[in-house]
Amino acid sequence: MTAAPADAPGLRALSPGATVLLKRLDALLEGLGTGSGAAPMIMPPLLPVADLSRLDVYDNFPHQALVVSTLDLTQRQEGEKHEEFAPDALEPALFGLPSAACFAVYLHHEGRALPDGTTVTVLGRCFRREEHYDGLRRLLGFHMREIVALGSYAFTQEHLRRFEERITALANALGLAVRKEAATDPFYDRGGQRALLQRLAPVKHEFLVDGLAIASLNVHRNFFGERCGITLDGTGQAVHTSCAAFGLERWLSVLYARHGSWEAATGAVVEAASALGGAALTGGAER
Repeated sequence: MTAAPADAPGLRALSPGATVLLKRLDALLEGLGTGSGAAPMIMPPLLPVADLSRLDVYDNFPHQALVVSTLDLTQRQEGEKHEEFAPDALEPALFGLPSAACFAVYLHHEGRALPDGTTVTVLGRCFRREEHYDGLRRLLGFHMREIVALGSYAFTQEHLRRFEERITALANALGLAVRKEAATDPFYDRGGQRALLQRLAPVKHEFLVDGLAIASLNVHRNFFGERCGITLDGTGQAVHTSCAAFGLERWLSVLYARHGSWEAATGAVVEAASALGGAALTGGAER
């Protein structure tokens, strides 16, 4: 019997124990969203490059961008094996691998008028080309749970306040020492006037455990509302948006380190879900 191949850099398989933990944790996080009215949705795994470009993705962090191309192998010799494909074998790349789950939410609602207080929760597979990878702490491909608010400025700010409380309560229930820290918003140019605005009025805060960001709160003002033509019903004004984001594999990493095994970490998540409300474990209230 041949040995199983090692995981490629930035790509990790989850063991059965880790898989159970991820599913339990995600059910808890989804429940925190649906329990307060968020509509659960499943978004496409790929997004058009043209749409991501309109959202400034390739201007703001091209170093992380990954795209998908079909192959032109008309010159390929039969039986030839490949470890990589040269650029001349690639067709134009029309689709991108999203680096954040919320992009698909804004593109889905493009051109719509929404009632104030619209909230959506999604679990996305996200991809980032990093300078280095580190176990489950930093991956090329990973799961991201987001709870996204669309509406008035006041509503999106209340969304952030509510989820700051929930992130803190969840971390405490899981025995994680978490600290909140202002960070550079990836939706803004780090080198220009918008970077100065970010330093004066932070629009991204991260929650760190042992130096690792496991969750973030992000306010985008009306950036995505304007770019996607999403308006507030009755006013015609572009919606404001904000989101709470959770990198699930990063949570697995810190939970394993804290509790010593996948089974003990899963037990801690089950207990936390019970303490925070039964809806968190079952996925939340029906809509």
